[in-house]
Amino acid sequence: MAKAEQTALEAAGCEVTITNPAKVMFPRAGHTKLDLARYYLAVADGALRGIGGRPVVLKRYVNGAEEEPFFQKRAPEKHPDWIETVELSFPSGRTAREVVVRDAAQLLWTVNLGCIDLNPHPVRADDLDHPDELRVDLDPGPGVAWDDVRTVALAVGEVLEEHTLRGWPKTSGSRGMHVNVRIERRWGFDEVRRAALALAREVQHLVPAKATSAWWKEERHGVFIDYNQNAKDRTVASAWSVRPTPDARVSMPLTWDEVASCDPAAFTLVTAPERFAEHGDAAAGIDEAAGSLEKLLALSAAQEAEGLGDAPWPPHYRKQSGEPPRVAPSRRKGSGRCQPVHPLITIAKARHKDEALAGLERWKKRHKKAAAKLAEDDVLIDAMRGRYTTWTRIRVNLRHVPEAERPAEEAPDPDYDPWAS
Repeated sequence: MAKAEQTALEAAGCEVTITNPAKVMFPRAGHTKLDLARYYLAVADGALRGIGGRPVVLKRYVNGAEEEPFFQKRAPEKHPDWIETVELSFPSGRTAREVVVRDAAQLLWTVNLGCIDLNPHPVRADDLDHPDELRVDLDPGPGVAWDDVRTVALAVGEVLEEHTLRGWPKTSGSRGMHVNVRIERRWGFDEVRRAALALAREVQHLVPAKATSAWWKEERHGVFIDYNQNAKDRTVASAWSVRPTPDARVSMPLTWDEVASCDPAAFTLVTAPERFAEHGDAAAGIDEAAGSLEKLLALSAAQEAEGLGDAPWPPHYRKQSGEPPRVAPSRRKGSGRCQPVHPLITIAKARHKDEALAGLERWKKRHKKAAAKLAEDDVLIDAMRGRYTTWTRIRVNLRHVPEAERPAEEAPDPDYDPWAS
């Protein structure tokens, strides 16, 4: 039997084997697995600033960027002795030994497993209970302009500065932006999340027409500030990560002066190494800028005194004291019967996004009059987490359809069950 093709790259004093180096990871751009490995080697100092010393979730695109990945928390049983692991515990009560990346060789080893983007926890391996990073994830809704994302990012920077913290902005590599905040390791996950929620509400107050902290999609508008990315066990693609987009965009660290005019399409696997070589890493000083959460936590206390308590947690977390009902407003009950806030119906549940979108098109053909009245943000496309992979759910908000013309909810088409054996 012929030996599978492989090549070796030198990194951190090691020879790292890249198997199937000619495998195309980005079909439309033509970038191969070796191209991806060489990219990370070229920007390793920047990439390691985002993930160094942290446990990482392996998000493996074994069939390339256009196919669904699977999430692997546990380090592969067979791994080189120079791969470090650490045991994490999760809200479910389970534990797993996850990979810890500290140098370029370990980074390339994860890339060889099919990892395209890098997804570290906000803690270091030597203290898993106290995050050293608060993460502001700006997630634009359907149809939201890039200018609005930049406006909200600048508002985040203002609020952080008012509370004696420094934010380090970066493009997400998709449609949004992230602002990372290095913090002292004095607070647990719940306190960091509470600080992030206070920040989100303050930014919403500052630019109410463009930003929202509402957890439920049917209540959102503009750019959602996802405070729950700071809950334990949540990860976000780190700086210099290549994202699974057709053009292999990069999550690019920026200076604040660049935010107002930046174009996320300018940063790709091809262009980012040149920027790194010429200008270095815009987040190079982040580790020396650890700040205190005391002022944001004081803001949280002030908001609570005004009647703003906790906000919903993600669905797989235990119910928290003081948390509002963990059910979408359209499905809340009162006085023994359903009191719908928004007429929301589920259209499709599919293993792959394109299958769900095809189901949506079939629904639109069956209900042409209702479909014609939908606004762009009335179609809610959710990436849902299954056991090992993501799946897609599509819902439609019929708020713009007169009640007498609203179609009844049908069985989802397709109706994928991610938990079926």
